[in-house]
Amino acid sequence: MLNYLLLAVATAAAAQNIDPFADARDGGKLHAASGFVCPARIGAFERDAVGEAGKGTDFCAYSARDGIYGTIRLMRLDGPFDPQSALAPDFAEEEAQGGKRVADGMATLATKPAPLAVYTRTYQTATLEDFRYRALFANAQFGNWVVETTIEYADPRDMGVENQFLHAVYAAARNEIAPK
Repeated sequence: MLNYLLLAVATAAAAQNIDPFADARDGGKLHAASGFVCPARIGAFERDAVGEAGKGTDFCAYSARDGIYGTIRLMRLDGPFDPQSALAPDFAEEEAQGGKRVADGMATLATKPAPLAVYTRTYQTATLEDFRYRALFANAQFGNWVVETTIEYADPRDMGVENQFLHAVYAAARNEIAPK
């Protein structure tokens, strides 16, 4: 009985240490459960890390020049999806830190083969000289997966980079995450 108990504990511990990502083409990291590939680069962004962000959530973190950051979170969907409610904890944290909501609603991304609707909310976090520092939160459902992105950038300087990251992530999710 003791050997069985030790085996069960060791098996559970080993299962918790399974890396959710595997090496993929061109330096990418394949999220094995969803099929999404976190590429080594997305435009000006370079991948810094991949890993587990908490129960049922995995992430890919990116950065670019001058404090531009992008994060992709992949979450298995176990029930109905409400994009605004799914991001509510992030919104509460941003507002608690003084962020002011400047935009909210569905955005249509010009992706191929057809446009894609993605929920977005943007906060202004600071203003310095000619720049407005912003945090964009976005999410969309693909089969039984939710893909969330957070992008921190300076407006107007980084608008093109922010837009490129957002479009690339959701175009890839549409193509790589198989509906189940």
